[in-house]
Amino acid sequence: MDERIPAVLSIAGSDSGGGAGIQADLKAFARCGVHGMTAITALTAQNTVAVTDVHPVPPEMIYAQVRAVAEDIGVDAVKIGMLGTAETVCAVRDALELLAPGTPVVLDPVMVSESGAVLLDDDARQAIVDELLPLATVITPNLPEARVLTGDGDADGEELARKLHALGPRTVVVTGGHRQEATDVFFDGDAVHLIPGERHADGAAHGSGCTHSSALAANLALGATPLEAATAARAIAGEAVRDGLRGVGRGPGPVNALGVRAPAHAARAARRVT
Repeated sequence: MDERIPAVLSIAGSDSGGGAGIQADLKAFARCGVHGMTAITALTAQNTVAVTDVHPVPPEMIYAQVRAVAEDIGVDAVKIGMLGTAETVCAVRDALELLAPGTPVVLDPVMVSESGAVLLDDDARQAIVDELLPLATVITPNLPEARVLTGDGDADGEELARKLHALGPRTVVVTGGHRQEATDVFFDGDAVHLIPGERHADGAAHGSGCTHSSALAANLALGATPLEAATAARAIAGEAVRDGLRGVGRGPGPVNALGVRAPAHAARAARRVT
């Protein structure tokens, strides 16, 4: 009999352009070798240039999606992404009660899309602090998100990580994509660890935060410690940005977690045309 593959649930929004959100999460899960499942919180109409519409999923449907997979397949870890409204935050809080005690929860507090669209209203930001941070095993904000959650617009690095940890999560990873140095800051309440990585200016970063948090959740499901999972996630997200698909769309291209390449026959055809 085949050994059971870990199953990881993404509770997040759908990106119709395929670059971020649920779509990026599933690619990251596949990259890590786990079975990916979804509970969609919002439908977005977006591409590489803009988010043109957002349609929240009713709270009862969010709860039903989580219940369906939890009752049959089981959930070895969960990643939470775009939530949008306080009502959605509360629905996710209630849905987490369906999971087995101790299930790792990775929270990526998505606030703004790569194209600049605001994806989280003010009430939802406070609801995340009050309702979800205390339930999180790991939170993975970037620098602007960390500053919003703490209310400190000047703090950086270790100071932010410590302030976020005081809000309730077991572990904090302030990602380095928006910092001067592309180094993630990890703090578990006992020690600070710096997780270095390269900055890939010629890559494509749409979906990098989603890929990072999903890879982290997947590695927790595979049995890694939070520090091991955060280190692996930094490497996977960095590679996905480095190999990003800059030629997809007119805006920032999507990350490439699966190492997708144009088939050789397409490359030959392009050369013939030019």
